[in-house]
Amino acid sequence: MTLGAAQQIKADYQRALHLAQAGRHREAAAILDALILKVPTAPEFPYKRAQLAAQLGDAQAWCRLIDKAYTLRPTEPAIIDEAIKAHTSAGTSDRVIELMTAKIALDPASVRPQADKALYLQQIGNFDASEKLFRKLLKKHPNDAELYRMFAATIRFKPNDPLIGAMRRLAKHPKLSPQGKLHINFALAKAMEDTKHHDKVFPHLHRANKAQAALWPDNATARVAEWTAVVDAQKDLSPMAEAAPSEPGLIFVTGLPRSGTTLVEQIIASHSDVLAGGEIAAALRAAYSTFGSGADMTELAKAPASKFQAFTSQLHRAYATANTANTPYLTDKSIMAFLIYKVLHSTLPNARFIIVHRDPRDIAVSIYKNHFTGGTHRYANDLAAIADVIKQFRQIVSHWRATLPDRFVEIRYEDLVQNPVEGSRSLITAAGLDWQDQCLDFHKADGTVKTLSLHQVRQPIYQSSAQAWRRYETDLQPFFDAWGDTPWD
Repeated sequence: MTLGAAQQIKADYQRALHLAQAGRHREAAAILDALILKVPTAPEFPYKRAQLAAQLGDAQAWCRLIDKAYTLRPTEPAIIDEAIKAHTSAGTSDRVIELMTAKIALDPASVRPQADKALYLQQIGNFDASEKLFRKLLKKHPNDAELYRMFAATIRFKPNDPLIGAMRRLAKHPKLSPQGKLHINFALAKAMEDTKHHDKVFPHLHRANKAQAALWPDNATARVAEWTAVVDAQKDLSPMAEAAPSEPGLIFVTGLPRSGTTLVEQIIASHSDVLAGGEIAAALRAAYSTFGSGADMTELAKAPASKFQAFTSQLHRAYATANTANTPYLTDKSIMAFLIYKVLHSTLPNARFIIVHRDPRDIAVSIYKNHFTGGTHRYANDLAAIADVIKQFRQIVSHWRATLPDRFVEIRYEDLVQNPVEGSRSLITAAGLDWQDQCLDFHKADGTVKTLSLHQVRQPIYQSSAQAWRRYETDLQPFFDAWGDTPWD
């Protein structure tokens, strides 16, 4: 290759990167396609092109191109990570395991890649292999508090499990970091609950949540202002006459964390025409990037048509990528999507909206005892804040109930678990689908489940989680004080 040709290739590549950064993805993709043909041995071209394929909603090209980049440079961590993302999205679990194993081989001493593999094994339902790998890691790294917390979420401890003693010793370590205190106390709370030592659960939860609150403090005022502003920005917004039905049709399943949205999504997704998208999180992100974030969101009724076109284009790309099975319908259980139901209703004429309600006391217990990704759901560290969030959520749902004319359905978790057959039939009807008997066997379905509730997803509907709050009634007093005389239903 001549010097001039090499310089031209470099210039073309830089131009493609600039176009991609500017959001001109198709133009960037065309340049990269030409570069792949000119220099078929350069891994950076198919790597970048694969990322663009994901943004353009071409799931097959995403996998094909990143596999090409991986073949050219199999020791590049960034390429392996992108390949894991692509094949996880595509549901090709054997390939994901192969890639994760290759990443581990690059740095066998690193804990995180092995823990990620253990978690993925759990997500695809291979619980035995997951537990075996976790226990092997903990034997090598007995002072890794986060590893205990990750493992605790994947199993049910037995009273004689030696790891409980190991966790207790680590919890008393004088040099344990704030993050370590957070992780080990969440793990011990789970172990105490599993082994029926209910009086010891909340003392560990208080320590865990106190440590987490210090790392990621909550700002209730900012949260209330954000949610209120976003809902107000959608006032007087009417359905778009030019709005076209999306492909796939979207079924939004939302509710507060730990309210039963995973159960609802899995029942719906057991239908042959539906794929479970999980927490795609595209809708609110697209709304914020198009119309302004939080309190800065513009008045949508006055927004130009071009803004709505940009919004729906971004949504269509995201959902096309997520719909790896090319089913007619796709679920999205992104929790915060409930904030923008009006704009989704206005721009997606074939979308369905299902709100899941659950006893606030059970929601409070479940939120408080579960670890969320750092910086998310910051209110979860305080029982009074949890009460306030549940009340604001219900106020917003009440607003949508009064303003959205159709396609909006509310269900109660307790009704569903008490009468699974009738509840499941009503749920499938609410999703706009015809009944299939396999919807009662959702727990037997294959597929990856990324949720704190994945153990429950692999079981038939059960009622033991209803009114679980009664075990901790005394511990919940701060929640009751903040709730006041607001009705439970």
